[in-house]
Amino acid sequence: MFVLFEEAGKYLGGRVLSEAEASAQVELDTGKRVKVKGANIVLRFEKPAPAELIAEARALAAAMDLDLAWEFAPEGEFGFGDLASDYFSDKPTLAQQAAALFALFEAPHYFRRAGKGRFKKAPAEILQQALAAIEKKKVIQAQIVEWAGQLAEGVCPPPIREQLYKILFKPDKNAPEYKAVVDAARATQRPPLDLLERAGAIDSPYQFHWRRFLFENFPKGTGFPALAAPAIVDDLPLAVGVEAFSIDDSQTTEIDDALSVQGLGSGTVTVGIHIAAPGLALTPGSPIDQVARNRMSTVYMPGYKITMLPDEVVNAYTLLEGGDRPAVSLYVRFDEATLELQSSETKLERVPIVANLRHDQLDSVITQPWLEDASFTSGNTPEAAAKLRAPLSFLFRLAKQLKAQREVVRGKPENFNRPDYNFRLVGNEGEPNGNEQVQITTRQRGAPLDLIVSEAMILANSSWGGWLGELGVPGLYRSQASLAPGIKVRMGTRALPHAGLGVKSYAWSTSPLRRYTDLVNQWQIIAAARHGKTAALAAPFKPKDADLFSILSGFDAAYATYNGYQGGMERFWTLKYLQQQGITELEATVIKDIQNGALVRADTLPLVFPVAGQQERGARLRVKLGEIDEIALDVHGTVLERLDAPKADAAAEEEESGDEELEEVAGPIAIAVDLTDSEAAPENTPA
Repeated sequence: MFVLFEEAGKYLGGRVLSEAEASAQVELDTGKRVKVKGANIVLRFEKPAPAELIAEARALAAAMDLDLAWEFAPEGEFGFGDLASDYFSDKPTLAQQAAALFALFEAPHYFRRAGKGRFKKAPAEILQQALAAIEKKKVIQAQIVEWAGQLAEGVCPPPIREQLYKILFKPDKNAPEYKAVVDAARATQRPPLDLLERAGAIDSPYQFHWRRFLFENFPKGTGFPALAAPAIVDDLPLAVGVEAFSIDDSQTTEIDDALSVQGLGSGTVTVGIHIAAPGLALTPGSPIDQVARNRMSTVYMPGYKITMLPDEVVNAYTLLEGGDRPAVSLYVRFDEATLELQSSETKLERVPIVANLRHDQLDSVITQPWLEDASFTSGNTPEAAAKLRAPLSFLFRLAKQLKAQREVVRGKPENFNRPDYNFRLVGNEGEPNGNEQVQITTRQRGAPLDLIVSEAMILANSSWGGWLGELGVPGLYRSQASLAPGIKVRMGTRALPHAGLGVKSYAWSTSPLRRYTDLVNQWQIIAAARHGKTAALAAPFKPKDADLFSILSGFDAAYATYNGYQGGMERFWTLKYLQQQGITELEATVIKDIQNGALVRADTLPLVFPVAGQQERGARLRVKLGEIDEIALDVHGTVLERLDAPKADAAAEEEESGDEELEEVAGPIAIAVDLTDSEAAPENTPA
C-alpha cells in the first residue's frame, strides 16, 4: 500500500509499513521512515510507485488550464477529487486526481485552501487583481533580466544610472534596478562597483565621490530657499578709536573675526577680538536658523565649498572692510612690558573694519624678522600691511607669549614640523568637474600670521567659555581630559579642560558664519553680555536643555562627515596631482606598522599610503608607486631603497598625530549591495 500525504507544505509519497488509528509509519523512496498523521494522507493506492505517480501528475498539472479549472470548480467548498471529475472525466485516474490536487495547491490566487485536500474558489474580483499582479511581476522580472544583460554587456540602463547612489548605499532591495545589479554581478562574477564602472554608470571618479556625498548629506540639493537677512535692530554703540582688521586667505568670504590693538606705548595695551554678530539678528527657530541647523557647518573641499548660510545672509553680517560692522567684541588688556593679562570685558558694538588682509598674499612679506625688527625693510610691503605693522608686531609678540603659556600647561610643545598644504584648481570657477589642473603648495604651520590669528581665537574661545561657565550659562564646549594615547577631543555642554590646547575651557565661538556651534554659543554670550549674573535665566538655551544636547549630537556627526569628505577630496586631488605631474616615485617616512607592510607619509605631499614589507618606524624610504585607483582613492607602494636611519624623535612625533593621519588612508568602499541574498537585510560589502 502506498500513500500520498502532505508534509510541511509539500506532497510526498511512500510505502506504508504499519498503520494505527490516527497515524501511519511510511517509508519514503529515499529509505527514510516518517510518522504521518492520518489526516494528512490524501490518497491511498496500490500502484504505480509513488515517484512515478507524482511525476505523471505533475506533468498533467502543468498542462491544466487554471482559468478553465476555476470555471469548472464547484461553488462553495470542494475536494480535489471533485475538480478532477469536472475537469478530466467522471471517473478520473489516480494521476488525474493527484494532478488536480497539485494544481489547486499551487495556485492560491485561483483557489484558497479550506482544509487538507479541500479548496474554495477565489472571488472573481480578487482573482483579477491577483492575475494583474502576477502579470506585472512577470513584466518586472523580464525588465530585470534585460537590464542585467545590458550591464553584463557593458551598457548601463538609464534607470540604473539615475538611481546609482541609492542602489549602492541605501537600496530598496525589492526594486528592479537593485535586483538587476545583483543578477548581473552574480552572472559576470564581478564586484558590483566594478561592474557599474565598466558599464559607464559612473561619469568620473570625481563625480562619483561628489554625487555620493550629496546623496548622503544633501539629498534635496545644496541650494537655499529664498531668505532675507533680518536687520540688527539693536542701537549698537560705535567702538571709538578701534581700527580692526581681519586676516584670512583670498578665498574666504565668511569673514568671522577681526583684531585690533589700542594703547601701544602707554604701558597698557588693549587687544580687541571682534566676531561677526549674526546672533544679534537671527533667533533660534527662525527660517535662517533652521537652514543653519540642518547644515551645521560650511563644507570645505579643494576648489569649492558649500556654505552653512546663503551668500545674502553672510554678506549682511561679514566683517567686510570699509565700514562699521556689528560685532561681539572681547577686549583683553595686557601689561605692555610683561604681557601679563590684567582684565577682559565683552561688548556688543559696531566696529570699524579698516582692512581685510589676505595671508596668502602677505606670508612672504609679514615674516618673523619684519615683525620683530622695526628696522627690517621689505620693498614690496602693501600699504595696508605697512600701516598695521605696529599692531601686528605686538600681536605676534603676544601670540608667542600665549603659546608658551599654553605649552607649560600642556606639558610639551605643540608640533609644527609638518606643513599645511594648499590646493588650487587652475581656472576653476564654481563646482569642479574633476579634470582641472591642480597645484599643491605648502605653508609651514605656525607661520606668523597664522600664529597671530590662532592664538587670538584660542584666547577668545577659552575666555568666553570660562565666562559662560562662571555665570552658569550652558554652551557647547570642546574638551580633552589628557594627552594620553587614545584620549580624544570630545564635545559637551560643560566647561572642562582641553589638555591638547592647554586651556581650562574651550567653547567654539569665533566662526558663527561657518559653524553652528559658534552661532549657538554667540547667542549665549550675547545673553551674558546683556544680563550678566542673571544670564542663565535669559539665555536661549537653559541648563540641561535637551535641544542643546540634540544640537551637539547633530553637529558632531555632521562635522566629522564633512571633515572626512574634505580629507577624501584632498586625497583625490593629491592622486590627480601625481598623475598630472607624472610622479612615479616618492620619498616617504614610515609612520606605522600594518599587517604585511607599513604605512608611510610622503615627505612633500599630503599623502599617506601602504607599502609592502615590514619597515622600521621613522625610516625614510624611496618608494615606487603602483596603480592609482581614483574610485577607492587608493595607491600602494613598493620600497626601492632605504634613505637613512630613523630619527630618534620620529616615533614620539607620530604618536600624537597618528589617529588623525590614519583617517587619510583609503580602503575598500563599503556598499550595500549583497550578492549572497538579494532579499536579505542591507549589509556593507567591500567593492
